[in-house]
Amino acid sequence: MTARIPNPAVVLSDVGPAIFQLIKAVQAGSDVPSSTLDLIHLRASQINNCGFCVVGGAQKAQKDGETAERLHAVAAWREAPHFTDAERAALDLAEHATRLADRPDAVPDAVWEEAARHYNEQQLAQIVAWLGVTNLFNRLNATTRQPAGQSW
Repeated sequence: MTARIPNPAVVLSDVGPAIFQLIKAVQAGSDVPSSTLDLIHLRASQINNCGFCVVGGAQKAQKDGETAERLHAVAAWREAPHFTDAERAALDLAEHATRLADRPDAVPDAVWEEAARHYNEQQLAQIVAWLGVTNLFNRLNATTRQPAGQSW
């Protein structure tokens, strides 16, 4: 696959640094385990068919110590025994926050309340902001067909 254009965050010279500043702010936002952020990034990227982010996200997670077994199971996390209740709540929230148009009540109260049982307000804010960043990257990369396994 060949990219339609370079990543828009590269083409628009002020966008890349702004996005990376946002990433830095979100990552510093709370104490959600980086492994959880990696898992929800991977799941949202799978849903959005962003090969660039799926490959890059899995590589980053593995580099950070995530097991291949868990990475392979993210797409079927409901049926896989490898995830904690907190991770499951974050993954469920990730799916709903990524598929906003799939239902009238995009993120049902039950999904939010389960996440809130495991994460405080600061952590929930970090998770939601991280999903926003992930979905932004997915849209930039998938729309312009950025090849998986490449770097900007």
